[in-house]
Amino acid sequence: MKNLNALAISISVLGALATFLALGPFSGVYLIWAAFVAWGAFYALGADVAALQKLVVCGVFGALVAWLVAVAILALPLAGTLGLPLWAALAVGAGVVVVVLAANVPALATIPATVFGFASTFAYLLQTPDMLKLEVLLSASLKNSLIVISLSVVVGGLFGLMSARWGAAMTKS
Repeated sequence: MKNLNALAISISVLGALATFLALGPFSGVYLIWAAFVAWGAFYALGADVAALQKLVVCGVFGALVAWLVAVAILALPLAGTLGLPLWAALAVGAGVVVVVLAANVPALATIPATVFGFASTFAYLLQTPDMLKLEVLLSASLKNSLIVISLSVVVGGLFGLMSARWGAAMTKS
């Protein structure tokens, strides 16, 4: 079977399973949209074990930096002085500096994967009602963006690896 056909089967079946699990028995444990972002990143990074490692390390690091930025925006009282738009912009800018400069560390050198984690975190925080609150960000719950986005990145990467391996197994040499 052609590789593209094999991937169409493996990705669609596993994508359906991932969606069922995210909306059913594991609802709230991982976010299907964030898992799909990570799944796509896995393929963009090379679709192998090294890609999974880069994705998980850098994607979770991106979620951590975004979480720290969100905590800083809410915990430091500069929004009253500077106005929230300017304070948030400066905090995000500082977070991006950290993301880029962290790429000097070989394990954190895959900037796109870090950005996917960072962006997914802010997508969740800004688009999900009541998540961008200090009490939620500092909780040990699955509403905490650091936890749920990190889990989503890992789950998406693992589904990516499974789909790549299954697709390869169905492909004739």
